[in-house]
Parts: sequence; structure tokens; C-alpha cells
Amino acid sequence: MKSFLFGLLILQLAIPELQGQEWIVPEDKKGKLSTFPFDDNTRKTGEKLYSINCISCHGTPGKANYLKLVPPPGDPATEKIQRNSDGEIFYKLTTGRGQMPSFRSVLSSAEMWNIISFLRSYNKSYTQQVMAVITSSAYPGAVIKMALSFNQEDSSVILKALAEKSNAIVPVTGAEVKLFAHRTFGLLLVDEAKTTDKEGVAVFRISGLLPGDTAGNIRVSARFSNEDIFGAVSIDTILQAGEKTFPISLVAKRAMWNNVRKAPVWIILTYGLGLLASWGFIIYVLMKLRDIFIIGETLTTKTSGEEN
Repeated sequence: MKSFLFGLLILQLAIPELQGQEWIVPEDKKGKLSTFPFDDNTRKTGEKLYSINCISCHGTPGKANYLKLVPPPGDPATEKIQRNSDGEIFYKLTTGRGQMPSFRSVLSSAEMWNIISFLRSYNKSYTQQVMAVITSSAYPGAVIKMALSFNQEDSSVILKALAEKSNAIVPVTGAEVKLFAHRTFGLLLVDEAKTTDKEGVAVFRISGLLPGDTAGNIRVSARFSNEDIFGAVSIDTILQAGEKTFPISLVAKRAMWNNVRKAPVWIILTYGLGLLASWGFIIYVLMKLRDIFIIGETLTTKTSGEEN
């Protein structure tokens, strides 16, 4: 029994150490680079994405106001995190570990690079290296591009992937691709993953109507499932493939989150009656205290008269 308790104690002491182990990134992932240069636009976009997906745990960069977790998420502006290569940060965003989720199905590759662009703005000594040409082990030296179109007749999104090298264009065949629709909180997978045919084409079916803006537009993204083989290629575009949606004001009708004039009647009545009851009780107590005081004064006067 003693040996068991001693072993349990050692395990408890070791858990924090194990959780705090260095996050090792595979060597072939460390050198991954963004395919576009970082600028003010990518930083602003990255800041918005960081505020939605990262700030709740990591806090505001440079403020050290991250959540006190084990292991701690850390402040992205610190030297410990900034000494990671771009590829290492991208890998950690993609895969996740422990309490940090994987953003592979939440953010596109371009969005994760935008977040990295924002984080690098806190590193004055950082100099970006850009991958000038999107390479692919399946199409060495070629620049791979995607195009998306919408067929309204059968509600299908058509993707075409082509590889261009030395003015020669060939279809990207046998590549698994995924299509996502951008929602308020992350990405929604549209249909299942598809494989490009001999023409480099994959067709996604939209079952039902996705809510779009007032014109029926939705923002969609497509990317290869296996980026190690086909490269970190993605496309982000707007298609008129959704249902026309007209937003309703959250304060147009009576609701609990509305102002006083448009709060639910029962809340107004409950609050008013509660307020009247509280003040009524206070006045009642004051009146009783006044009665006690008067009785006390009367008794004092009678006692003084009897003594005289």
C-alpha cells in the first residue's frame, strides 16, 4: 500500500513536468513558409482572426494576460514563442496539443498565415522569408492554381486544379480536396472530401440552402487535404450559392437584452413591484422605529411625573 501511495505521489509530481515538455516540431515542418508576403493588410486580418480564435487563452500580445493553465499558453510576444520559425508556429496552429485545439478544420492555411503575420509584428528583429513558388512533390517546380464556380441548376460547386510549369498547363489529378463555407465562428465543411478527376475537376454538392447575405453570397474556401504532396494551395472566393438572408435586429422586439423601454413586460412589472416592496419594507421599519421612539418618550415622561 505504501509503495502504491508513493508511486501515485511521484506521478502527481511528474505530471506538470510532462505537460510542460518542449513541443517538438518535425524537422520537415520547421522550414514551411508563407506563399505571400506579410503587410499591413495581412496583419490587420490576422489581428481580427486572433481576437476571435486565440485571445481567450493567449491574451493580448505583450500584456502577459494569458489564462493560467498548465502548461501556460504563453504570451505570443515573448522571445520564447517568437524564436519559433514560421513553419513551427504554423504546425502548432494546425495540429494543436493538449488544451490547445487544432485549427486545421477551423481556419484556412491563408488565415493561419495571417495570424502569424500579426504575431510577427511584435518581433522587431523578424525578417520574413516568402515561398516564391508553390512547389509540390507530385508536380515538382510547378505553380498549382485552383478555380471555383457555381452551377445554379444542380446547386454544385465545381473546383478545377491546374499545375503550370514552363508555359505548360496540366490538370492536377488524384488530389483530395475539401470545400468550406465561412461561418461566423469558423468553417463549415461542404459535402465530403472529393478527389480530382483526369481533368483536375472535383464537384461538391450543396445539400439544402446555406444562409448567405442579402444577395445570397457566401464566402467559400477550398484546399488540398494533403498539403505535403500538393502544396499549401488554397482559394478563397465569393459565390452566389446561398439563401438570401436579411438580418433581424436583436433589439427590434422586446427581449431580456434590450433597453428599458423594450424589456419584457414581466421583467418591468417584477422589477417595479420588487422596488415598491423594498421601499415599502424600509418605510414600515422606519415607522415602527418611530413608534418605539414615541412609546419610549411617553414612558419616560410618565416615570418622571410619578417620581415628582
